[in-house]
Amino acid sequence: MQTDLTKKSKLSFTNPDVRSWTLVAFATAVWIYLYNVIQPFANWLSYGLLAMPQGSHLGEALAFFFYDTPKLLLLLSGMIFAISLFQTFIDTQKVRAMVEKRGEGVGNLMAALFGAITPFCSCSSVPLFIGFVQAGIPLGITFSFLITSPLMNKVAFVLLIGLFGWKVAGLYLLSGVTIGIVSGLILGRMKLERYVEGFVYEMKPSANVEVVEEKLTWSERISRSVDSTKEIVGKVFWFVIIGIGIGAFIHGYVPQDALTGIMGKSAWWSVPASVLVGIPLYSNAAGIIPIVSALIAKGASLGTVLAFMMSVVGLSLPEIIILRRVLKPPLLITFFGVIAVAIILTGYLFNIIL
Repeated sequence: MQTDLTKKSKLSFTNPDVRSWTLVAFATAVWIYLYNVIQPFANWLSYGLLAMPQGSHLGEALAFFFYDTPKLLLLLSGMIFAISLFQTFIDTQKVRAMVEKRGEGVGNLMAALFGAITPFCSCSSVPLFIGFVQAGIPLGITFSFLITSPLMNKVAFVLLIGLFGWKVAGLYLLSGVTIGIVSGLILGRMKLERYVEGFVYEMKPSANVEVVEEKLTWSERISRSVDSTKEIVGKVFWFVIIGIGIGAFIHGYVPQDALTGIMGKSAWWSVPASVLVGIPLYSNAAGIIPIVSALIAKGASLGTVLAFMMSVVGLSLPEIIILRRVLKPPLLITFFGVIAVAIILTGYLFNIIL
């Protein structure tokens, strides 16, 4: 009896799943501790070690930088790990197959949700868009995916939760999916297929390869989630640093009245102007959200700033250039015009309800 218990104990201790969850538990405890000491550490570093006068421009800027940098990196690493772990249970091939079988409406909803869970920026979504067209999926449904994918990435969602809470992040997610569904429906009803470059339809779709469903252990799921977290955080690390640096400058040196006058609720033209300004400023969510945080802290309107962020990540010049190779100018102009109007209306709506 005792020997059997000893064997079971050894088996449990050497089990990869047990070891993986033990490391996750330890990492979680360290994460919680570090997150709780960020604020006093930032204040000590700025006003204690560096002896910056409290209330000074440089002191405020440094305190903002020293606080937001570790905070956002911790949020990214923790939340992206959790989301990546969740994604190991999602079979994207099955989701795509389900989208192919659905018609208008339900297909737009599924394509928008598929875009929301896939980790693609505006440029890397284009190859999947082409694949959808080649597979015979209606154009409006493919646009729902193409619109939602860059707007609703996990980095944006995580950072919004950390900076503004679940309410704002949830509204942003809902608005992004809604923009994808409604814009896709509108574009689909306009029957613009003739404005897709002919070679897209002439290209043969990739051969159907039977996908063997993987049966992953918890150890393998955790390992993949850790690898995904390292990859994503590594890719956006410098965007975060640069974005927080710009945000720190705005926080410390830009007068509040100046920003409130330009991006406040009282300026009716601020939302469309912010969308137009954001289009050429190509960045990803990691780089732009720290700037959004600093703008709001200075008194800018939340809806206006979020509309600015949406235009930066969802209406980028590189995406326009890439899409021009597969879309003729009338469709390209219509596509971006519909999205721009949807983002502007969303900005006004956020200003009203928040």
